[in-house]
Amino acid sequence: MSMEKVSKYFRYWYYFRIGWSQYLAYVIGAVNTLTVTYFLAIENYPILNAVFPTFFHYILTMGLIGCPVLLLVGYIHFKKSGGYKAEADITIESHPHLKRILMNSEKMLELHLQMNEFLLKINNNKEITPEELKKIKDIQNELTDYIKDKTM
Repeated sequence: MSMEKVSKYFRYWYYFRIGWSQYLAYVIGAVNTLTVTYFLAIENYPILNAVFPTFFHYILTMGLIGCPVLLLVGYIHFKKSGGYKAEADITIESHPHLKRILMNSEKMLELHLQMNEFLLKINNNKEITPEELKKIKDIQNELTDYIKDKTM
């Protein structure tokens, strides 16, 4: 079997896992949680049964209260707490391709900045000093070594 076909099957496996874990599992989990909590807890306690006389009332209440609360919790997670930043940091640190892209971007920014400075000098008919030429040569050598290593 060719590597292309193997890759295609792993892609299908990945799509299946995402579909299962990101979509189907949430729906099944929500239905399961609502069903279990209502029929094992609420139905057996008269006080709670008075508040939620039917399963439909329970689902409606949980939808009207639970969904906004969960949206707020998600918003706080992404915007107000350090949780998402920590997750993003760990993803960058542990994912070799993302880490390499970040490192490449840093090197390219440094090179572009130096090249822009030289272009501005040339445009204004100014001389490039030997120190500046050495600096660009150092950047070139650093990039050459960096490209040779290509470690993830």
